Amino acid sequence: MITTMPKHGFVVVGGKLGQRQRVIAAVALAGYAACDEHAEVDKEAYLSAFQYGDDFIAHLKATTEGSTAGYDGVCWAPWLWFDIDFAADPERALADARRLTTHLLHRYPVLDEGDVLAFFSGAKGYHVGLPTFWHPEPSVTFHKAARRFAEKIATDAGVTIDAGVYDKVRLFRAPNSKHPKTGLHKRRLSNKELMHLTPGRIAELAAAPEPFGVPVVTATCQRAADDWRDAAQAVAVVTEAKARRRVDTSGSPRLNRSTVEFIRDGAAEGDRHRLLFSAAANLAEFPDVASLAHALLTEPGLDSGLTPSDVNRQIECGLAHTGKGTAHA
Repeated sequence: MITTMPKHGFVVVGGKLGQRQRVIAAVALAGYAACDEHAEVDKEAYLSAFQYGDDFIAHLKATTEGSTAGYDGVCWAPWLWFDIDFAADPERALADARRLTTHLLHRYPVLDEGDVLAFFSGAKGYHVGLPTFWHPEPSVTFHKAARRFAEKIATDAGVTIDAGVYDKVRLFRAPNSKHPKTGLHKRRLSNKELMHLTPGRIAELAAAPEPFGVPVVTATCQRAADDWRDAAQAVAVVTEAKARRRVDTSGSPRLNRSTVEFIRDGAAEGDRHRLLFSAAANLAEFPDVASLAHALLTEPGLDSGLTPSDVNRQIECGLAHTGKGTAHA
């Protein structure tokens, strides 16, 4: 059991490739919510989607220019964020945000309308925040349980969300900050505004930041706790299966963790040359396209819910379609 709740986060002011500056996450969120002068809401800015323990400080000190890449410690979050974005169809994005918010309030009726945070992103999408009022435990796989939990909620609500925001060190646009392309702010919307305003009127409101108070939710809900337990247990099963699959005595080449993380997350400026070189060297260990395809695609296929035989068959079919299979046994 974690005795100290993770409190550290990071902020990036300016473009996404900017320096990761460690902050006390709750203080930073409150500052942007209140449009504090130190938050500089007239600039593009991002906060970490999750919070981290003291080992996060050591990680930043040990990496080049304070890179967050490769951090694999405990994480947690007081809010779970849903990202809805249809760049070509703002009406659909708004409809999905309404549907999701309505579903959350119906599924967890102990919540008041003001307990769920809804934002216009400043472009054409919407962010919805659900407080983790069932008090889930921090863990090294908390972000994975968050994704599983959010995807189940979204599926039940009939909406599409961006699952990429649940990476452990993912950036998430800060409240009230300015979008670099539109010049509009990430504007909090009351439930009434979300449900009744047009996309055009919402964009008008987002021309300026608007202070708000971060809700403190004291309600309890067994259904939310059960939903989280189911998500966490599903992640535990997948994690255990991965651990078993990694026990490989065949001597075949394997993808290094740093290679996978570089492909998935990229790298900060100070690490990108080294990590790109290392990833290329790792990929060069594979003798043929088929072996590399299996190494790259097996884990994602299994994570999606396919059986090992289905994963192998689909990869082999894809390789055969291009005439590149089958060198992998």
